[in-house]
Parts: sequence; C-alpha cells; structure tokens
Amino acid sequence: MSCTGDAAMWKLAAILFIVIAPTLAGVFALVPMTFYGINDYEPWLLAAFAGGGVVVAVPVALFVARRINALTKAGPRTAG
Repeated sequence: MSCTGDAAMWKLAAILFIVIAPTLAGVFALVPMTFYGINDYEPWLLAAFAGGGVVVAVPVALFVARRINALTKAGPRTAG
C-alpha cells in the first residue's frame, strides 16, 4: 500500500515531528536557565518554554515535510 500526495506529506511531518519537537523543546528549555541561572529559575518557566518549543515544532515539521515532498516530486533525474 503506497501513499501519495498529502497523505505522504503528513506521514513525513509526523516522523519529522518526532525529531524536531524534542530538539526545539530542549533549546527553548535552556532559555529560563540562561536568564535566571541554573539554581534560580522557576520550574513552571522551564515547562512553559519547553511546551512552547513543542508548539513551534508543529509548523516547522510541516514546513520541512512540504519542502521534502516538493523536492521528491520533481520528476525523474538524469545524469547530465
């Protein structure tokens, strides 16, 4: 069973989200530690920024999936 069109893009976006979401959550979680120091930040700030990273990861994963999907639909390539 092969998937074509938008279904392939959504599956690719889901796979990319698995990688992109924890990466952005980790990067965003470093923000309160950077501003307030390792011992002085509020735990809810860490969770809020990590959640913000996960929310930002959704459109990023969709954007990357669309770009990859568009590049793979370019057609046959020939050695030139």
